[in-house]
Amino acid sequence: MPPMRTAAGRNKKPPPEGFEDIEDTLLEFQNKMKDAENASHDGKKKHEMIWPIFQITHQRSKYIYDMYYEKEAISKTLYDWLLKNGYADAMLIAKWKKQGYEKLCCVRCIQTNETNFRSTCICRVPKKTLNESQDIQCVNCGCRGCSSGD
Repeated sequence: MPPMRTAAGRNKKPPPEGFEDIEDTLLEFQNKMKDAENASHDGKKKHEMIWPIFQITHQRSKYIYDMYYEKEAISKTLYDWLLKNGYADAMLIAKWKKQGYEKLCCVRCIQTNETNFRSTCICRVPKKTLNESQDIQCVNCGCRGCSSGD
């Protein structure tokens, strides 16, 4: 989780100019993350408990990615500072910049060493190649399809 800014213990280096513009949105994501971490886990399987955390991390990273690459609303120094301080997943953003990975949900879905058959996750398979009756959902993050071919 990114470091919290408090009056008593500030970060060693203050955030660059422009942080104030996105600080409220980042605080909303931080509050959502706290709620997801403290949510009840009754009736959920072991892997289902972390899905909301993956989804919030994805949303926060996508927000920062869009602010820098799509809208060009934040500076390079602020973007680098946000990545360095853990506000966004740098590995995920690096994949989004590559062709075919624009909709990637999480980096674990493309790691082949964690699967039985050394292949990517089921959510990376284009929906048009699956049967209509197949309802896919990623075990890692709960994604229902992040293939760029969809």
